[in-house]
Amino acid sequence: MNPNSTTSLLDILSPFKRLIEVGIGSRIDIARPLSESRNVVATDIHQCEIPQGIQFFLDDICNPTLEIYYKADIIYALNLPSELHRPTLDVASQIGSKFLFTTLGTDFPEIPVQIETIPGETIYWALE
Repeated sequence: MNPNSTTSLLDILSPFKRLIEVGIGSRIDIARPLSESRNVVATDIHQCEIPQGIQFFLDDICNPTLEIYYKADIIYALNLPSELHRPTLDVASQIGSKFLFTTLGTDFPEIPVQIETIPGETIYWALE
């Protein structure tokens, strides 16, 4: 990820106290620094190596275990495939959380969004 994008995303996410990253994979450049001062939970459909300080759950956002997501101030996802936009929004809506994501680059959001451009990246805030 572009260092300017990382810094901007950290600034945007820093006001939130409990964050959940959906589909973390091997990308920890946002979750790791956030976890130093916030409660960060990561989920993925595959087992991932996650640094200490980040709680990890094996979970499928298309068939989620909602208890994992309760009390989240924000759900965010980086490089989220278009087929996961709606399922992730559904989870965020059910728990009353904000939802921010980036796409795979050439994908368009499959849900209503507010677009925000940051250095090196476009982020999308779900509107529903």
